[in-house]
Amino acid sequence: MSDPVPLKGVPGILRPFKEYLEKHGFVNGDQIVYYGVPGTCTPFIELLAFAVRGLGLEQVFVPYFTEEKAKRIGFVEEIGMQVSQDPVPLHPKALIIMGGLAMPNVPVTITDARIVITRHPEAVTLGICFMHMFEKAGWRKEIKYDLLIDASIDPVTVETQTMTLSERSRYLINLYNLTHPGSEHK
Repeated sequence: MSDPVPLKGVPGILRPFKEYLEKHGFVNGDQIVYYGVPGTCTPFIELLAFAVRGLGLEQVFVPYFTEEKAKRIGFVEEIGMQVSQDPVPLHPKALIIMGGLAMPNVPVTITDARIVITRHPEAVTLGICFMHMFEKAGWRKEIKYDLLIDASIDPVTVETQTMTLSERSRYLINLYNLTHPGSEHK
């Protein structure tokens, strides 16, 4: 692999993903298959799928590595990309392996990943993870990724705010007045 290029934020994940597909000859109708943990990886997969929706690719989600449960990912107006209930046969040009699969207590192993990769020898292998998950789980040593995107979510800042009922009422009245000029509720 080449030396890592540090990028930032969500565009730092989406842009290199899209650029890779564009620069490596992916064309309208080519199939890319995302393998991930249902619920945990799905929102990230739908975000990646949205970023490349204009390329005309057939995009597919496979829960874990259970290929017989493959489902089409499609665009839903005013929502974005969504995993459908439509089953789809697999003929991938790219395997996108999500880092959630390498997390502890997920019911798959690196052997499952190897089996899928060898099942599709013509497909490139892309890895997308957070917080060095492939490295921590030992998958980085065993799997050769044609593209690896490893993002950090650090630090995470959490704030809470407590208001009394009276404070909350005043706050909501002020918001209402700002969004409904001329009504001036006091």
